Amino acid sequence: MPVTKKEILDLLQSIQIPSEGKSLMHFDVLKDLTINGEDIKIKFSVKNPTLQFRKKIESQISHFVQEKDPSSTVNIEFLIKEKKIIKTEKETKKPIDGIKNIIAVASGKGGVGKSTISSNLAASLNILGKKVGLIDADIYGPSMPIMFDVEKEKPIVSNIGGQSLIEPIISYGVKLLSIGFFSKPSDAIVWRGPMASKALNQMIHQANWGELDYLIIDLPPGTGDIHLTLVQSLPLTGSIIVTTPQPISLIDAKKAVAMFRMKNINVPIIGLVENMSWFSPEDDTKKKYYIFGKGGGGNLSKDLGIPLLSSFPLLESVRESSDVGRPAALQNNENSEMFKKFAKQVIEKTHERNKNLSKTERVKITHTKGCS
Repeated sequence: MPVTKKEILDLLQSIQIPSEGKSLMHFDVLKDLTINGEDIKIKFSVKNPTLQFRKKIESQISHFVQEKDPSSTVNIEFLIKEKKIIKTEKETKKPIDGIKNIIAVASGKGGVGKSTISSNLAASLNILGKKVGLIDADIYGPSMPIMFDVEKEKPIVSNIGGQSLIEPIISYGVKLLSIGFFSKPSDAIVWRGPMASKALNQMIHQANWGELDYLIIDLPPGTGDIHLTLVQSLPLTGSIIVTTPQPISLIDAKKAVAMFRMKNINVPIIGLVENMSWFSPEDDTKKKYYIFGKGGGGNLSKDLGIPLLSSFPLLESVRESSDVGRPAALQNNENSEMFKKFAKQVIEKTHERNKNLSKTERVKITHTKGCS
């Protein structure tokens, strides 16, 4: 006996959605039901159906039809509803008011001294009279609390204009936020990408940064979730890539450059920094030992058309300064002059970028090709 439309509708009414405790028909997902002799066609329109959900619906309908009329065939189609994105004024305006320049410091490889460069850049900019903030976006390996001697500090939350905002910790004139403030130094942070991205967004958008000339963001090494979250959350003024002269490091630095130059990211690169360019003994600074090779950063700069902002030697005093929580840029010696010169280069190149290029907008990633 042929299956009727009423019987199909009654069946759909009886199917319950376990997570909702309501009938399938309650959600207005049935878009078409056609019965042409022994051919039955059913179309559903749903938001992102799970495979388990689809199999359950298909199985119950097919089983019912076969029992009623074995000669009938049923074709079930699921149309995926696209979620409409409505841009509000809050979403389209500048994400953080009062911040003039946002610079991301990145590296393709870990262990090249990226955080040392970030901390000393922030400290040097402050010495030069700039208002500076620093976000430690290396979620899995935060180091700024140690480098600025504030690992025991805990940020407070203030109510500002009806909003609860985190107050950055201030050290040596630099405003700081790091996931390290919210976890014990001995705790391992084992988070999936979405959790880490959420933490970064909170430090960006739920903090009282106030007026800043520069917000420096110390990124984790490589190219991943945090990097995509950042370019989608903030209109970056530009990025700085840190490498060593070693060929292995240079290969990964190229990948970091390629990420920022992707068509759907397109963040200007302010310049390249070659760290650990050579080693000089403290008692004889005229001697230079090129432990990781020579000239790699300069060659990469020419190959990719990126300014080489600075080359830093491998110095024990710089390492010691980081370990005791006082950036080397604060020392009244050659080290501080070296980092101050670098900061001046960053200011100059940032000014050129702002003069010659349009303001950066938040990246809108519409597909995941090359970002998976």
